[in-house]
Amino acid sequence: MTLVPTGKIAPQEWMAAPQTRAVFAALTAAGAEVRFVGGCVRDAVSGRPVRDIDIATPDPPERVVELLEKAGLRVVPTGIGHGTVTAITDGRSFEVTSLRIDIETDGRRARVAFTDDWVADAARRDFTFNALSSTLDGDIYDPFSGIDDLSRGFVRFVGNAGERIEEDVLRLLRYFRFYAHYGRPPADLDALAACRALASKLPELSGERVRAEMFRILSAPEPADVVLLMRGERVLEHVLPEAVDVGRLRMMSWLESRALNMPSVGPDSLRRLAALLPNDGADAEKVAVRWRLSNAEAARLKTLAEAPLDFTESIGEDDMRRALRTLGADLVRDLTLLDWARVVAVDPHQPRDKTKAWTAILEAAESWTSLDFPLKGRDVLALGIAAGPEIGRLLGAAEAWWNDGGCRADRDACLAKLKDLAQR
Repeated sequence: MTLVPTGKIAPQEWMAAPQTRAVFAALTAAGAEVRFVGGCVRDAVSGRPVRDIDIATPDPPERVVELLEKAGLRVVPTGIGHGTVTAITDGRSFEVTSLRIDIETDGRRARVAFTDDWVADAARRDFTFNALSSTLDGDIYDPFSGIDDLSRGFVRFVGNAGERIEEDVLRLLRYFRFYAHYGRPPADLDALAACRALASKLPELSGERVRAEMFRILSAPEPADVVLLMRGERVLEHVLPEAVDVGRLRMMSWLESRALNMPSVGPDSLRRLAALLPNDGADAEKVAVRWRLSNAEAARLKTLAEAPLDFTESIGEDDMRRALRTLGADLVRDLTLLDWARVVAVDPHQPRDKTKAWTAILEAAESWTSLDFPLKGRDVLALGIAAGPEIGRLLGAAEAWWNDGGCRADRDACLAKLKDLAQR
């Protein structure tokens, strides 16, 4: 198949950047045709920010390395066995991949052969709008009508959906991820049928790969709709059987994305995951282990799932200050949003006073400056108390008194209370 350009990308800063042009100059020095491919073209066409710049070339990887190094660019062989290297210049990275075709796949890894056929390379990609490519001047090549699909919000596999998933099972989750961020109803029935038929293969994926795709799904503007779609297609049960509270997830995304205008409140995939799970630390631990969450992520998810605080009622200013100091502003914010989402998921028409109370907690967390208890062990020693366990007991009792008072007492008042405690 011989292709001609079917459109043109409007001028882009990233295309005109000196680093980009340096990489293209190096790769085309011997006359090869080089193009941008995949996500950068897709997002430029759809008017979205471009983050990663991927480039394709008909030259094999060894020749790519030679050309880049000859031009004085740093080269990292990030995936050279599959034809991919990373070119680095002036602090900017570009993934450069040789055109390729799949010779053999097992659902996770592929054995490839290199080619100079742009259409054959595009045919091995997952979705039609990810098969787009563009010249440095912005001429777009669209072998599978990806531009039309992108404009309609239609997420469609290249060729046979089942075959694409069989080649790489991760594409099943990628379908829902791209539908979450680029799609509009109705979803492609062929794609859904293939996802449903092959969902039982999902446990073959590593926890890290599942986590990455699920976190991207949860970061979407309306993740609840996609989670429901995954549940209906019998996909969710293979990656997140613990999910029970889609209503709370829906309200959480509404609070984070539209209802609140606070710099500290925005989409947070782990908090949205907590909203989806039951209030059960054991379930959170299962997910953390299965998805290989980091220690910090696992601890945070367990804390949120166990929900140690209940903000369903108004709390006084002293209680709020005490909670902020004890738990920290981030955790107080998380727990407040989880509680707010839980309540409005059941009844969205809440009294104004209740909404004001939740908002007040979030505003307090927004402006909170950490407070340190003004006394140290040396202050206890200065009262003539001998070194030992009594030091810690008295200091702890004084700090508990300070906390109970909303952390308002100054150093002099704390010293007076310490002296009183020591004399008892």
